[in-house]
Amino acid sequence: MRYRSTAGLGLAVALVAVSQCAQAQEQGSAAAAMDNREDDRPDRTTGADVRPYIEASQVVTAQIEPGSDVLTYTQLAAGVDASVTGRNSAASASVRYERDIGYGNAVDSDTISGIARASMGLYRRGVTLEAGGLASRTSVDGSGFSSVGQIGGNEDSTSQVYAVYAGPSVQTRSGPVEISGHYRLGYARVESPDAIVTAPGEDPVDIFDDSITHNAAVRVGVAPRTIAPIGVGVGAGWNRQDVSNLDQRIDDKYVRGDVTVPLSPTLALVGGVGYEDVQISSRDALLDGNGDPVIGPDGRLVTDDSQPRQIVYQTDGLIWDVGVMWRPSRRTSVEAHVGRRYGSTTYYGNLSYSPNSHSGLNIAVYDNITGFGGQLTNALDLLGTEFTAARNPISGDLGGCVIGVEGNNCTLAQLNSLRSSVFRNRGIAASYGWSRGRTSFGIGAGYDRRSFFGGENTVLANVDGVIDESYYVAANLAQQLDRDSGISAGAYASWFDAGSGNLGDGIGYSASVAYNRNLWRGLTGVAAVGVDGISRDNLPDYSSASALLGLRYTFD
Repeated sequence: MRYRSTAGLGLAVALVAVSQCAQAQEQGSAAAAMDNREDDRPDRTTGADVRPYIEASQVVTAQIEPGSDVLTYTQLAAGVDASVTGRNSAASASVRYERDIGYGNAVDSDTISGIARASMGLYRRGVTLEAGGLASRTSVDGSGFSSVGQIGGNEDSTSQVYAVYAGPSVQTRSGPVEISGHYRLGYARVESPDAIVTAPGEDPVDIFDDSITHNAAVRVGVAPRTIAPIGVGVGAGWNRQDVSNLDQRIDDKYVRGDVTVPLSPTLALVGGVGYEDVQISSRDALLDGNGDPVIGPDGRLVTDDSQPRQIVYQTDGLIWDVGVMWRPSRRTSVEAHVGRRYGSTTYYGNLSYSPNSHSGLNIAVYDNITGFGGQLTNALDLLGTEFTAARNPISGDLGGCVIGVEGNNCTLAQLNSLRSSVFRNRGIAASYGWSRGRTSFGIGAGYDRRSFFGGENTVLANVDGVIDESYYVAANLAQQLDRDSGISAGAYASWFDAGSGNLGDGIGYSASVAYNRNLWRGLTGVAAVGVDGISRDNLPDYSSASALLGLRYTFD
């Protein structure tokens, strides 16, 4: 029996947090003075919906390629889906424990998966606490390419990913002076590198192990038309990430001033200038007597702690950006910025449009330096606090996106590459959610580009400058057919272009449909079918079809 670590589960389900202060850009922008106002939020209904459940199902999985095995197993599960909303607080969570009992060649396994995001107001003066957590399975190959969930019951090719973060936010004022800031402490981990599939004769990339992230920012300023026609402010920020692989470290500090020039009651020009110091450092791998890197029992490179830390990348100097901010109503917000950062041109911005309380469109363009753990915890921070988790009805795995009308709802879809090296991360993420009456729908898509850093004269030197690119799309639909029955469907696909190695491009996909019917006082019958797979240029394709028949009991 294989056992997946449950570390971080308590944090993932006991989440507390507060008003959304997360921004698409770690550095922040001059628009911060107009963000995170309670008056700017769409109408929110209050209440609590907590639904614990237990399940028993029988699953059959037929391998389509490369072989023709048929696996059968019994699936026992217990979980809870919860959503709590209040005037100054909101939380959503979906947590599930699953025990698979295999027959024949099927492997027994225990899995915990979940996603949660919460926010809680602590004081009237604008102090809040935010938190989030994630636990999920992913299939990964030797290039670092990952695909959400377990492919066709193939436990041997599956790894566990989890992350958690928490921290306070402040949004207050003293007379005409507005004060805002936040601090985030995050932790992320990937397990089971021995599950990586490689091409013949090729060594796998070093897969991310774990990291600790610190992210803090503060800004003090005055809004336009308070003490002057224009708004001015000054801010500072710090991003520190410590990655266990080869003791990699990101240390990014900045200070900047900004100005807001109103052109109309809803339109303003914004700009800022400042100084930033970014340093990435690491140690080399331990070498054996033949000069080859030593691989530890966990399948990762062993760090040589006796060697001094080496500078991998460093830049400091002037940073600046200019942009436009448009706020025609409390339900629409658009920002677009261009400037110079990390020694080159940078673009970032976001769009948030909620025409009513039932739907919302969110688009973010980002550019930052981070590691896998920092990227994952930041994606959790940008996740909305009111959502419905979309799960594969057969495997129980989380989908690439959740269904919600606030925030960037495609946290898992952004996993893509599990390389341990830190990278400059640029891309775009978009999600749309709609929910009303008997119907809920969500779709997300995005592009992610990672340019990796590796120290000269170290084992990661061949990684320096390597670029991994990925695209993803995910969609989910749930429809209540009548009082006693409903149908749900979901699909996910990701395309990955590895910048190094001989595995070539990869495509991961999954699609499923389920029918459920109330049988008696909380007892529901479930029938589902689905297909999933992964395709790579220089490895055999893997695909399978599955069917499930089971019962779920939901406690009132």
